Amino acid sequence: MKPYKPPAIPSSEITPQALFLARRKFMQTAGGAALAAVWPPALWAMDNLGELGKSKYSVTDELTPRQAVTEYNNFYEFGTSKDQPAINAGSLQTRPWTITVEGEVKKSKVFDIEELLKMAALEERIYRLRCVEAWSMVVPWLGYSLAELLKRVEPTGNAKFVEFVSLHDPAQMPGQKAAVLDWPYREGLRMDEAMHPLTLLTFGLYGEVLPKQNGAPVRIVMPWKYGFKSAKSIVKIRLVEQQPLTSWMKAGPGEYGFYANVNPEVDHPRWSQAKERRIGEFLKRKTLMFNGYADEVAALYAGMDLQRNF
Repeated sequence: MKPYKPPAIPSSEITPQALFLARRKFMQTAGGAALAAVWPPALWAMDNLGELGKSKYSVTDELTPRQAVTEYNNFYEFGTSKDQPAINAGSLQTRPWTITVEGEVKKSKVFDIEELLKMAALEERIYRLRCVEAWSMVVPWLGYSLAELLKRVEPTGNAKFVEFVSLHDPAQMPGQKAAVLDWPYREGLRMDEAMHPLTLLTFGLYGEVLPKQNGAPVRIVMPWKYGFKSAKSIVKIRLVEQQPLTSWMKAGPGEYGFYANVNPEVDHPRWSQAKERRIGEFLKRKTLMFNGYADEVAALYAGMDLQRNF
């Protein structure tokens, strides 16, 4: 795989971090009124973002430029090349949109996306994102802990795992016309991983509604796992007793395990995971255990053989 060469982005097109962090103050002025007319009403109505960049879960790494975040994507539903999702995702219709939460719960429910947006206080969380191809980004995501949603359906004692199912609609997602994976896309977590406060139900990035090529209108982000674990364009969440078979496990069981924790000591069969290249940087850096979130999540895997449970 050729190393990614970041696009030549004119400095005038890159939002300075300080200006980005001041967005909320700007939106409270008359200058934000015009933007309110074109932003999604539910997202605009949220007045509970808090101070941008102040989340206790945020890292202090320098942000990856927004253009790179939205133009260099893994989203096979819109193509297997990194540039294809941004080109092809315009066909996705994100309204109306619902998510069904079912399985080992006391209160199965179909949630409308607008209801999900209003369910809990949205936070801006700066998370690292690490992919198995040895590249990484630092993205300011907008959302709240998945646990806030799962608590609403009251999981039963039999709920040991959570399965996520993405939209299957080849008319909207042209990449699904190819048998690259067994559609729809499926991912899963252990229940304690899903309930961990770092696991984010995500609606936006860079203070804006989530772009279609980044998983609109709602996706999952788990910063200590490789990016393919973060299911996009979710339409169903199932709480189950048995470990679900995920899409990449089915496609390549020797390469993609259920846990997919960022672990520099476990190489992908076709490349090393010991180092990574942050998008926008030339030199590689050392990969951190659990992507640098060991203090928060290592206890989840105490006593496990992480070479076998990869």
